[in-house]
Amino acid sequence: MCHVIVTCRSMLWTLLSIVVAFAELIAFMSADWLVGRAKPPGPEEVEDRAGGPQEPYRPTLGIYGRCTRIPHMQLSRRDTLCGPYAETFSEIASGFWQATAIFLAVGIMILCTVAFVSVFTMCVQSIMKKSIFNVCGLLQGIAGLFLILGLILYPAGWGCQKAISYCGPYASAYKLGDCSLGWAFYTAIGGTVLTFICAVFSAQAEIATSSDKVQEEIEEGKNLICLL
Repeated sequence: MCHVIVTCRSMLWTLLSIVVAFAELIAFMSADWLVGRAKPPGPEEVEDRAGGPQEPYRPTLGIYGRCTRIPHMQLSRRDTLCGPYAETFSEIASGFWQATAIFLAVGIMILCTVAFVSVFTMCVQSIMKKSIFNVCGLLQGIAGLFLILGLILYPAGWGCQKAISYCGPYASAYKLGDCSLGWAFYTAIGGTVLTFICAVFSAQAEIATSSDKVQEEIEEGKNLICLL
């Protein structure tokens, strides 16, 4: 018989697992890993249609994508164009970034799997006599290691030609040059920290769903058990 067990700690772990997976996925897909040098508008674009001055813009560069601004054919204002600069894996600008993409992709796949499984932990708490929470926590720890490897290798690719074109000639491995780090990089770091927090917190979720109070309510014949 399936017992639906909901506790504050198990629900918090489930929500955190989902948030972490989405945060890492969004960061990976974003082009805002590096914010390039400010580029002033061209002579024909000094003023926009409203008559105000055009602000210099800063293009952004991701692991496999980029965002830049291009003028419209018949308009004086500028617009942002985002998309992948690499159509195939081999076209990613740096070998270090290729390794980063692999490690992050593996870590994110594990996190998405755990996030999907975590939804069902309300009904199923063990598989083959193994606690799902403990297994998921172990997988989250492994995913966190993959994410760390990817984030460590990423700055080593700042010396590639693509990064130099955005960050200037002084850019090199682990040196930003004229660039700054974008929100996607910080999101990936924050998601990695939360991944390890989730891995540790999974033990608390397991304890909460197997506590004496839960067992007492199961013995009383309750199928829906909600505990604070």
